[in-house]
Amino acid sequence: MARPRQSLTSQLVESMTDRIQAGAYPKGTQLPTEKELIEEFGVSRTVVREAIANLKASGLVATRQGKGAFVLDEGVRAFRISEENLSVVSEVLEALELRIAIESEAAALAARRRSPEELRRITEACAAMDAAIEAGEATVDLDIAFHRAIAQATGNRHFLGLFNYLGEVLVPRARVPAHQYDAKTLRDYLRKISDEHKQIVAAIEAGDSDAARAALRMHLGGSRDRLAQAAKSRG
Repeated sequence: MARPRQSLTSQLVESMTDRIQAGAYPKGTQLPTEKELIEEFGVSRTVVREAIANLKASGLVATRQGKGAFVLDEGVRAFRISEENLSVVSEVLEALELRIAIESEAAALAARRRSPEELRRITEACAAMDAAIEAGEATVDLDIAFHRAIAQATGNRHFLGLFNYLGEVLVPRARVPAHQYDAKTLRDYLRKISDEHKQIVAAIEAGDSDAARAALRMHLGGSRDRLAQAAKSRG
């Protein structure tokens, strides 16, 4: 089975993780600056920051205010999901349950706390994915952007940090090859996702935290159930 195409963030995380494990970035030392990483890897500042957040959530680095990111000592341990196992549908399904628990509460907080600007970002991310579906364009990054905008609207930086790790790792279509779907099935699946996104947006816009929580739980729960059914039908 072909390995799913990695995003720029995932590629950078993998490269930096390899360097940490090989000792190229020794324990206790400071990582290269954002500017240095941007120049070396040819990526944007956003990609670098998301990669650092991922490494931080993985327990590999820690950030110090005004000083940058540092490689943690070996004695420090943190929760980590092994990406090697996430091409297996059963592993994705288990991991999705974790996203359901975290992101449903994030949606509830976003409904209560979102600013007009944050609501605009959520709405625009939803519309961008909708347009991409109809144009037959790639949607994984847009899906991630929608959920990230909700995490950011919680006003709690820990939700955003967790999402920067969990969201990209656990989007089912980023882990399960697209060739498992035919064109019509994939288009119908994506339209269903888009409709669910719109329900989440409506609840957040209305400031209804209970409805936002329920809509997000239904959305990710639906993704889990559809993936399980697709796997079952393929034997």
